[in-house]
Amino acid sequence: MSPAASAPVFSHLPRPFGPPPMLSTLLLRHRLAAAAASPTRSPLRVLAAMSSSASSSSPHGGRKTNRLAAEHSPYLLQHAHNPVDWYPWGDEAFEKARAKDVPIFLSIGYSTCHWCHVMEVESFENEEVAKLLNDWFVSIKVDREERPDVDKVYMTYVSALHGGGGWPLSVFLSPNLKPLMGGTYFPPDDNYGRPGFKTVLRKVKEAWETKRDALERTGNLVIEQLRDALSAKASSQDLPNDLAVVSLDQCVEKLSSSYDPKFGGFGSAPKFPRPVEDYIMLYKYRKHMEAGKETDAQNIKKMVTHTLNCMARGGVHDHVGGGFHRYSVDECWHVPHFEKMLYDQGQIVNVYLDTFLITGDEYYSTVARDILDYLRRDMIGKEGEIFSAEDADSAEYEGAPRKKEGAFYVWTSKEIEDTLGENGELFKNHYYVKSSGNCDLSPMSDPHNEFKGKNVLIERRPASLMASKSGRALDEYSQILGACRQKLFDIRSKRPRPHLDDKVIVSWNGLAISAFARASQILKSGSTGTRFNFPVTGCNPVEYLEVAEKAANFIKEKLYDASSKRLHHSYRNGPSKAPGFLDDYAFLINGLLDLYEFGGNIGWLLWAVQLQVTQDELFLDKQGGGYFNTPGEDPSVLLRVKEDYDGAEPSGNSVAAINLIRLSSIFDAAKSTGYKCNVEHLLAVFETRLRQLSIALPLMCCAADMLSVPSRKQVVLVGQKGSVEFQDMVAATFSSYDPNRTVIQIDPQNTEEMEFWDRNNANIAQMARSSPPGKQAVAHVCQDFKCSPPVTSPEALHELLNKAVAAASSAA
Repeated sequence: MSPAASAPVFSHLPRPFGPPPMLSTLLLRHRLAAAAASPTRSPLRVLAAMSSSASSSSPHGGRKTNRLAAEHSPYLLQHAHNPVDWYPWGDEAFEKARAKDVPIFLSIGYSTCHWCHVMEVESFENEEVAKLLNDWFVSIKVDREERPDVDKVYMTYVSALHGGGGWPLSVFLSPNLKPLMGGTYFPPDDNYGRPGFKTVLRKVKEAWETKRDALERTGNLVIEQLRDALSAKASSQDLPNDLAVVSLDQCVEKLSSSYDPKFGGFGSAPKFPRPVEDYIMLYKYRKHMEAGKETDAQNIKKMVTHTLNCMARGGVHDHVGGGFHRYSVDECWHVPHFEKMLYDQGQIVNVYLDTFLITGDEYYSTVARDILDYLRRDMIGKEGEIFSAEDADSAEYEGAPRKKEGAFYVWTSKEIEDTLGENGELFKNHYYVKSSGNCDLSPMSDPHNEFKGKNVLIERRPASLMASKSGRALDEYSQILGACRQKLFDIRSKRPRPHLDDKVIVSWNGLAISAFARASQILKSGSTGTRFNFPVTGCNPVEYLEVAEKAANFIKEKLYDASSKRLHHSYRNGPSKAPGFLDDYAFLINGLLDLYEFGGNIGWLLWAVQLQVTQDELFLDKQGGGYFNTPGEDPSVLLRVKEDYDGAEPSGNSVAAINLIRLSSIFDAAKSTGYKCNVEHLLAVFETRLRQLSIALPLMCCAADMLSVPSRKQVVLVGQKGSVEFQDMVAATFSSYDPNRTVIQIDPQNTEEMEFWDRNNANIAQMARSSPPGKQAVAHVCQDFKCSPPVTSPEALHELLNKAVAAASSAA
């Protein structure tokens, strides 16, 4: 069965958003291989008869209000005035389809998706298209960020069918919700010999009337195939001894072979920041250093640092306002699709923080601050909640009839000259600004001349080199650039802003909480007196911890039911109807563990432990191993998937595995063993894919290696948490990179904490009680079932924590 062969007409379509198709397609083919039907009559082949094509346009339609006006989702509200008789996902729509005995047209997207906007303008605002949909179908609109469980079912189907997917997702279903056919973006009219959306609607109606039995039978078979393929079970709970080494080394080797030495990154255009790739490379760097393989370690470091340098200098980075856009359409990280997603920001921050710890180079810490300060300025609500995304599209001017992609972010040469005056030429030289426009670095950058005369800021040379060429000291040169960016920011702020999706998603907030919490200590390692330039604020890192705690408190107050101990998935004007999914629990637990380790408040650890209990109750396959992505309580969600692909977001199973390993190093033997058993069973489910497709599961490869470490390093900090001495010891603990380290902060004078440790790890409690008296802070470092003598100074602790790497390096 070859999805690519099944749907040749899909191959030319833009992939508006999603993971690099090569990995997701390979993984899906691998999953489905055992479930494939006869080569000549595979259900997936039968359904590949219809398809979509390239862009066209039609007049803007009417503004009739439909039932989506009662929804809270920004994406659904964007469609509330379409002439299409939209329904939200739910029983009302399903019952209407059964009563009329017609197919369902399901459209899935999200509010900041460029190609979703295009299809809305071209088709869903078109009266003719709306009449066909209203007469022949029941039309349902779904926000994939609000209902990732629904999206997962039908995106998996389309990806299996056509070798890739994207948004907008367009799928036709039977009244019992089984898929009949599907694709992504459909233009309204036939073009270049390929069918448009109106033709597709007519063909689906005809097929429903003449071949209904075959279509429904095929839909049932497809769902059964996918259900079998995506709910893998472990044949054994015992992991082979070589799995960790094989999967980790194979993944790093494959990433290294795909590395772009010119522009950085792993793979070719379009280039997505996929932070899990950098994570595993840095993880392997540390392994090499501990083994004394310094040359191998330096080769990996060079790949990661070059990638991060190119990303930060590229147009995918918003130089004026901070933060990163979703991805670049070209190989040189230059011209992006301009939406900004919260899950990218949180993960990218952590990669830059880790690289700062390894290199000591303030450049990487400054980029991390750039992202965090962008989030603080533009993406956080009054109660500390962190919003989801900003749109790619915006109006070029107030009252413009249409929005354009990137309008908020691009510049003409004249705008920059008029704004910056005497420094305009310096700024233009630095950011490759040209009067004709600068989107010319690659044939892929602007193939349709959409940005003619416009510039996407990009640094083609490091600031140090450009400062030298200008005859200025680097500090002076950087200050000039910062002042210029501030002026452009002020001008840009007067433009119509892109739409802000102010929905609060638990899983994405979990990723951001982790980044803010970690930054609060890691950035203390920076040089004192460092000057920051706009858009970096240069605040005291402690402020980042406050942001993380406020976000966590918002979730606990607004999205957590203390009686049932369950999460809701998202919030906007109230909690969504959707329950919390695996990613919500796993990503939030990860963030809470970071809040505890970096901030020291045991309340976050207690909540993380409780959420882990609930996660196990709702999602754990106790017989087969691993976690399902949904609770399985909604009959309208046809597939209960065990997700393993570490893509734009890591998989819930990968993050859950690392959470369990971290928890196992906190508790005593009885509870620790239970956590480890669940990890072993989880990894056993994905053993084959870890061996054969490790490049698709980089974070899970790291989890496998973490589990294989005989004893995770424990750093137990005892003392008065509010004291300067204690905080200096915490900062010293996090001044070096070590992904196999657990930090426990404990105040022996705190009754609640001591009671917790007496119940859960008597050794830790005894360590706290027996620490040398009269000291505000004492550190105990334990590994391989023994503890070093306690140390009482940050310098001694730093030396002790880096002893293994230093010894290996000197031996080499």
